[in-house]
Amino acid sequence: MRPSLVLTSKLVNCVSKARRPHYHYFPNLHSALSNLRTLFTMPTQHFDALVLGSGQSGTPLASHLKSLGQSTCLVERAHIAGCCVNEGCTPTKTMVASGRVAYLARRAGEYGIHSGNGEVRVDMKRVRERKRDIVTSFRGGSEKRLEGAGVRVIMGEARFTSEKEVLVTSNSGDGKEQIVSADSIYINVGCRPSRPQLPGLEDVEQERVLDSTSIQELGDVPEHLVVIGGGFIGLEFGQLFRRLGAKVTVVHRGPRLGGREEDPELVDCLADILREDGVEILFNVSGTKLEKTSDEKLPIRIAVETGTKGALDIHASHILLATGRVPNTDTLGLDKAGIKTTPSGHIVASPTLETNVPGVFVLGDVKGGPAFTHVSYDDFRIVRDNLTLNSSKTEGAVKTTEQRAPFIPSVVYTDPQFAHIGPKLGALPKGKKYITYSMPGSWIARGLETDETRGMLKVVIDSDTDKIVSFSAISVEGGELMAVVQMAMVGGLKWQVLRDAVWAHPSWSESLNNLWGGERKEITVS
Repeated sequence: MRPSLVLTSKLVNCVSKARRPHYHYFPNLHSALSNLRTLFTMPTQHFDALVLGSGQSGTPLASHLKSLGQSTCLVERAHIAGCCVNEGCTPTKTMVASGRVAYLARRAGEYGIHSGNGEVRVDMKRVRERKRDIVTSFRGGSEKRLEGAGVRVIMGEARFTSEKEVLVTSNSGDGKEQIVSADSIYINVGCRPSRPQLPGLEDVEQERVLDSTSIQELGDVPEHLVVIGGGFIGLEFGQLFRRLGAKVTVVHRGPRLGGREEDPELVDCLADILREDGVEILFNVSGTKLEKTSDEKLPIRIAVETGTKGALDIHASHILLATGRVPNTDTLGLDKAGIKTTPSGHIVASPTLETNVPGVFVLGDVKGGPAFTHVSYDDFRIVRDNLTLNSSKTEGAVKTTEQRAPFIPSVVYTDPQFAHIGPKLGALPKGKKYITYSMPGSWIARGLETDETRGMLKVVIDSDTDKIVSFSAISVEGGELMAVVQMAMVGGLKWQVLRDAVWAHPSWSESLNNLWGGERKEITVS
């Protein structure tokens, strides 16, 4: 036990031996002293570095810190490898792949392929099993990496008790607690699905109220899935379950998909594709109320007000709450450490990812901003490179989050994918002039050959420099196509370089020859 704790522990013991009658002057004193005595006598460990959370920053960072010779501890409350591997990217894209196979199977006749009676049967339990197997494999890789690096892993819930100290409660069910302190602490605890306050939500069968995690564990295809929220997570699941055989309705409070900064032309194109797949989308929805009914198949009635269709009653078997995510900071005890947060609960970070408390850093979704796995991993690289710079005491540029800001890509894994890099249209500087080029997917030879022509490409050019400001692709392999343009943007190339390059035929990237012959517009953002 550290000297400061020994001294405080002795003080607690002395005070607690005072005559019990004095306690009536301070009614909470006895319980407080009891808690303090427990705190100061429980196991205590000190490390050079403590990592809270094993997401896409935490796992590689813990291994790296250990490789530098630092004694390193990682605390994880749920699953090693974080949200992406366990509840996010990996499992959802695995399920999206199953949905695409079902979609292609129904279209097989269009390609001249026929099998049996042409009926497509979805085995939801097998879809789930395949997803679980891949998640287990990915998670196992992260576990082996930490074990091989010699990182001390504690499975439990961490709560700050001071700036450089946390109380960890074991999640094994035995309730054991221990104190872990460190010279440096790195917070990578991520976010979780939010739960909106909707009238009647608590009155319906809760096993039918789903979020982006629980929906992945369904063993049967829902009869009618109502997605509350027209964000991109909800759209991925909406299209997926429509392809698996469910009736799907998306209710969205805004006038179009996505947020206010989205390009209307792009999100309207995506909405048309989803409708073509049979997903019903209701816009300008307000006054959502839920009610339990006696219908065995559709036991949830959802009353909504819409901007175009007036009042509607929707009868659903299941509801997916896709209304955003909240940071996992409410149980961290950040106030005990004096760590500042935003009104939404995200931890405030400097450009080098240090909090207002020296030696305490924050990485990943919990700091706010773009909530992507690739951003979280880059957070690790920023911290890693700056640590190396400091430890070697060599000259070099400090890495910051500001350097990557214009070049963060995103991909919505609908089918076709919606990929984007650069500022959204509504976020471009006001009053500046730009040139846009756009073309439909039917102009891409590869799309015609594979009968995958739905979607469009669009690029925004700085009219003063001829450099690419942003690029969007609604295309089957939109993410891969976007990566080509991303390299041009990172390299500061002018758009003419892409136009004049020799691309392989027939490839998706060949569209970058044709894009500049599409519709051209001169715009000024107002």
